[in-house]
Amino acid sequence: MIETPLLLRRLERILDALAVASAVAGSLALAVLAAVTVIGVFWRYVLRDPIFGIEDVATMALTVTVAGAIAWGSRRGAHVSVNVIGWAGGRGLTRITDIAARLVSFVILALATYALFQKGACGIACGAMTSNLGILHKPFFYALGVGLGIYAAVTLMHLMIGLAHWAGEDPNEVAE
Repeated sequence: MIETPLLLRRLERILDALAVASAVAGSLALAVLAAVTVIGVFWRYVLRDPIFGIEDVATMALTVTVAGAIAWGSRRGAHVSVNVIGWAGGRGLTRITDIAARLVSFVILALATYALFQKGACGIACGAMTSNLGILHKPFFYALGVGLGIYAAVTLMHLMIGLAHWAGEDPNEVAE
């Protein structure tokens, strides 16, 4: 059995820690979103006095929740895939298609991460703020950028581990 190189195992541990931190932030944001929703519904329908700007807070909390979910899901294999190529062509073919798919995925995720950081850097000059309360989108673009950046790093790490395990079974390949 081929062993994963030490550097890649350390990278896996670092990405695990980042994914956990992202999941904690996302979970806290989800709790805030739930509280804001309950409070908003209570004020609107029981007290008949809607809270101004509550949608802005809920939207920003949802953004942080999604960023955490992307990072956590990338590390835990939560994203859906169907291994049709493996059924048709076996491991010999999936060695090649895994490299292509992971490389294309990494490039797309890296470009999306870059775009989020660029858009976030523009800030108020680009009008990137919520409509009611004027909450700047900058930190939320960065949160999404971090989530996608972790996903990109995980994809690149899976590519490198797959290359290290070229002659054997890829530990990150989806089980059939």
